[in-house]
Amino acid sequence: MIADLPTLIEHTILRPEATKADVLRVCAEAVKYGFGAVFVPPCYVDEAVAAIKGTAIRVGVPVGFPLGGQTTKVKVAEAAEAAGRGAREVDMVINISRLKSGEYSLVRLDIEEVVKATPGVGHKVILETSYLTQDEKATACRLAVDAGAEYVKTSTGFAAGGATVEDVRFLKASVAGRARVKASGGIRDWRTTQALLEAGADRIGTSASVKIVEEWLAAAKRAVTR
Repeated sequence: MIADLPTLIEHTILRPEATKADVLRVCAEAVKYGFGAVFVPPCYVDEAVAAIKGTAIRVGVPVGFPLGGQTTKVKVAEAAEAAGRGAREVDMVINISRLKSGEYSLVRLDIEEVVKATPGVGHKVILETSYLTQDEKATACRLAVDAGAEYVKTSTGFAAGGATVEDVRFLKASVAGRARVKASGGIRDWRTTQALLEAGADRIGTSASVKIVEEWLAAAKRAVTR
């Protein structure tokens, strides 16, 4: 069993129809269960920071979401404003189109400029693996690491495919200890979460965090009573 699952989970509320009440509920759940981070739309950073004040929970925001095709200046502005308001995690979408066009120096610069603009903040690069070949995934990992990102991340959760055990293993091997891996996209239960962690995921991004932790606690209880 995973010793302290909640701290590995980044509780997420990024649905376009989510209300302020939804965001505050998710923040309250993060406090109750002790999740490692809560990810909210950038417009709710102030409310989220206030809601988790006095805890070790980090507030995170998506940048360049969900397609990654914004200009670098726009991504930098998004990240810098969120960091200035108290966000401590930035998950930016890689420029998928530039990557698939082979314009690797531009992809690296895109990530690097966001990292440089937000010192003291954790940076993850969302690869959106369902759109990429194996060679492109490996290249994306190299570019993210070279640009200074601490994590690569499988998915936004808005594409056709999400996190898979195979992708997590591949990304883990590709970063070769120079960065960590966040699995995200379609993670809805403890069994899937456990498989992804065992494959090498260091963090889990999901909106089903409460369900997953309750299943984990139930499994732990059953194991003790056997």
